[in-house]
Amino acid sequence: MTMHPHHPLSGEGITLHKPFPLTVRPLADKARFSLRIDPDQRIAASTVLGLNLPGNIGDVAYAGEKTAVCLGPDEWYVTVPVADQAEIEGGFAALYAQQPHSLVDVSHREVSIGIEGRDAALVLQSAIAFDVDAMAPGSGCRTIFDGKAQIILLRDAKDRFQIDVWHSFSEHVWHFLQVVAREIELDI
Repeated sequence: MTMHPHHPLSGEGITLHKPFPLTVRPLADKARFSLRIDPDQRIAASTVLGLNLPGNIGDVAYAGEKTAVCLGPDEWYVTVPVADQAEIEGGFAALYAQQPHSLVDVSHREVSIGIEGRDAALVLQSAIAFDVDAMAPGSGCRTIFDGKAQIILLRDAKDRFQIDVWHSFSEHVWHFLQVVAREIELDI
């Protein structure tokens, strides 16, 4: 079962072989949550998630297919497999009795795009105002892409990034990435 009856990037993909291999592709659907909870209650929330929530802004935690990035002192962006969504929601509903918090399902709002290859940071740098190459692997942030679209940017590895972008901006981001990838391929 997919979460989006019409995924805006379905069937898309950008693959370059020169000057260096570069792949830009839509990533599989997943459940996405915006979590706001007292930082002192991170352990309780981590237990429900089955993932240790990072404590420092910009840090990312991984556990299998689960991911959490700390976006603020009391804010995390969490992704989990679709199959785990109901369990996570039920666990946080039970936690609410002991610890008030906000867990908002934003799954249908966003899509994910993966960018991988030696020039991945260069591709992103053309649309992001800070030094993308200076991001450490295992870090993430909320930022603006091409001065228009809010994204969550994760650097999973030295040459691998992930963008989560609102559905309504996904085609704009995708077309921008296509143009930049083509410029890199042509050495412009």
